[in-house]
Amino acid sequence: MPEILIRAATARDFNAVASLLAELGRDALTPESERAIKLGYEKYIKRPDTAPLVAELDGQVVGFLSLEYRQRLNRAAPQAWIPDLIVTEPKRGQGVGKALLLRAFELAREQKCWSVTLESGTHRTTAHQLYKSEGMEEVGSYFLMKL
Repeated sequence: MPEILIRAATARDFNAVASLLAELGRDALTPESERAIKLGYEKYIKRPDTAPLVAELDGQVVGFLSLEYRQRLNRAAPQAWIPDLIVTEPKRGQGVGKALLLRAFELAREQKCWSVTLESGTHRTTAHQLYKSEGMEEVGSYFLMKL
């Protein structure tokens, strides 16, 4: 099995990350949206409170994890938050998601976070099995109102 490389996301990863996020269910890039979304991505990866990661197999970006550190009002230490974790469908089941998740846990520990939370759609039951196998607990739901 090829070696999985986990590294920090860079500006040159934009198209691959945008494609992965579209696979996750986000809006695909359009000629009208691409410039603004690319600028937002470039700002995001430079923020001091984020640690976005990509996974490579054979030199191709096949996975993405967004990791943010956020301060909660009732805690002195930050909380790590993973709003996005996606592996391209053809590469699922090869350890890519696990490698991304384990690296995120390492980074959270380095930042002295008190916990890691992760958002995942209710239909992603296979992904939920991975999260549970790595010690995460399903503890609640989140609610969304599109504006």
